Amino acid sequence: MTSPVVWYLNRATGIVALVLMTATVVLGVMVQRQQRLPGLPRFGVVALHRSVSLVSAAFLAVHVVLAVADTYVSIGWLAVVVPFTSAWRPLPVALGTLAVDLIVLVVLTSLVRGRIPVRLWRVVHWTSYLLWPLAFVHGLTAGTDMHSRVLLLVVVGCAVVVAGSTAIAWTGRRTRAADRAPAAVAAATGALRRGTRVDVFRNR
Repeated sequence: MTSPVVWYLNRATGIVALVLMTATVVLGVMVQRQQRLPGLPRFGVVALHRSVSLVSAAFLAVHVVLAVADTYVSIGWLAVVVPFTSAWRPLPVALGTLAVDLIVLVVLTSLVRGRIPVRLWRVVHWTSYLLWPLAFVHGLTAGTDMHSRVLLLVVVGCAVVVAGSTAIAWTGRRTRAADRAPAAVAAATGALRRGTRVDVFRNR
């Protein structure tokens, strides 16, 4: 049996990874809406978003290694990449496995972004929105310490922040679509009018 320190580090790195994923979601919404942080230029938010994403991936990697190293539970290396192969709590661990697979895919495609089609990168990047709910449910169901009031407040706080950020992102998207609609109609109307004038002059 391994030291209890490993178990505590395992839980701590998992919680920190969830908090960093929450920050990644918020920063992603800011990048999408082209917002700035005080003291940072606009491109600084993009760089910060990328850095926080990589740090969250690093904490997730440490969390995975500690989970496998902890002999108190039976989680093999196969369960790290293949869902539903863990002997201990197969479903909760499988959710974490799917989150690991997604974050590896997102990080790899981001590192080679200039060498792959933009559409492919966007499709893969959009799947990153599944990372947070997978990690959230994994943390609630795989852990045994959610009775702790402090941890519960942290997890619920992360959920509230992500829910608010997601609502802002969707509201901004609808607003931009509504703003573009009149412009598109005006452009089409102008094109029709120009075409009509040309036809009139030709008829003359």
